[in-house]
Amino acid sequence: MKGRVVVGLSGGVDSSVAAYVLKEQGYEVLGLFMKNWHDTTGVLHGDCPFDDDYKFAQMVARKLQIPFEMVDLSEQYRKRVVDYMFEEYSRGRTPNPDVLCNREIKFDEFLKAALNLNADYVATGHYCRKTEFEQDGKTVYQLLAGTDPNKDQSYFLCQLSQQQLQKALFPIGDITKPEVRRIAAELGLATAQRKDSQGICFVGKVDLPVFLQQQLKAISGDIIEIPASHKIYEKRLDDSAFEQSKGYVYNPDEGKKVGTHQGAHFFTIGQRKGLNVGGSPEPLFVIATDVEKNIVYVGQGQSHPGLFRRALFIPKTDIHWVRPDLAMGMDETRDNSIRIRYRQPLQKGNLLCKEDGIYITFAEPQRGITSGQFAAWYDNEELIGSGVID
Repeated sequence: MKGRVVVGLSGGVDSSVAAYVLKEQGYEVLGLFMKNWHDTTGVLHGDCPFDDDYKFAQMVARKLQIPFEMVDLSEQYRKRVVDYMFEEYSRGRTPNPDVLCNREIKFDEFLKAALNLNADYVATGHYCRKTEFEQDGKTVYQLLAGTDPNKDQSYFLCQLSQQQLQKALFPIGDITKPEVRRIAAELGLATAQRKDSQGICFVGKVDLPVFLQQQLKAISGDIIEIPASHKIYEKRLDDSAFEQSKGYVYNPDEGKKVGTHQGAHFFTIGQRKGLNVGGSPEPLFVIATDVEKNIVYVGQGQSHPGLFRRALFIPKTDIHWVRPDLAMGMDETRDNSIRIRYRQPLQKGNLLCKEDGIYITFAEPQRGITSGQFAAWYDNEELIGSGVID
């Protein structure tokens, strides 16, 4: 027996096949279901899968003939993920709860629960890979992209530490999604044709304003349209990374009022739905929000210059190195591939490390750079580090 592994059985096909693969590899496998959310406020009708998830996970464990238990981490999830979400939205930022859930819950609180069950490792159904090598007598763990380019989920794990990776296994990282479904179907697993989960990790698909109104008040404010010809967009491409990373700051007098909203903190850069403003030749997109003045700024069309920026900034306190041995020194520059959202193709860019943080300048302007989201940088297929965009 290779060791004892606790698999986070979620009720989906990926974790189901992960458990099967580990069992085939000779591990002692235990299925553990995480109950992380009870509240249904704001959850869309028909998208509240908690009970169904548990039943499917239970059926898979029975089929694979592995022990099955449940752990309730809802209190920790609310404190460490949901409360963080509310705080970020209140500041006009857009958090990524999935990244937080992996760092704070799956590979922290869940890992602790697994270790209490005498586990040697925890495993999930993420499409990513882990390798290791020895350096100066110490084991270094590498987080690599999944083999399936259409399903690589390494971005969601961009905040993991070496200590967390040491205990982590990703059994399906070198398998494609279609192959995972084929394996599940051949085994007769109940999850074989089940749809992938959507929405907020463990909460489900939500009406975000309704969900956020649990803690954030609805306050009427103006929607201001900024023309694509605005002089602010005349920034030269040779401006410093510092200047370009600051983004655009608007004055309501420089545009025209086209509607009202119920709270600037309910909107994010690039958003189109929910504005409820018609009559323009092209669709309106959110290009900026000002939560202090409660103003939402919009522009017409997907190519509006306000949607694009050439650089971003990550404060020193928000920089995380998956590979601490590769951390950058002061005034060091490095060419890496960067991703600012899940499923985005890797973008060429340059990292510049300064005393206050890291400036990332892209080879091509990026659409929808959003404060609160995570930027992750890669060396080929290895995720080296990440940080919260300012």
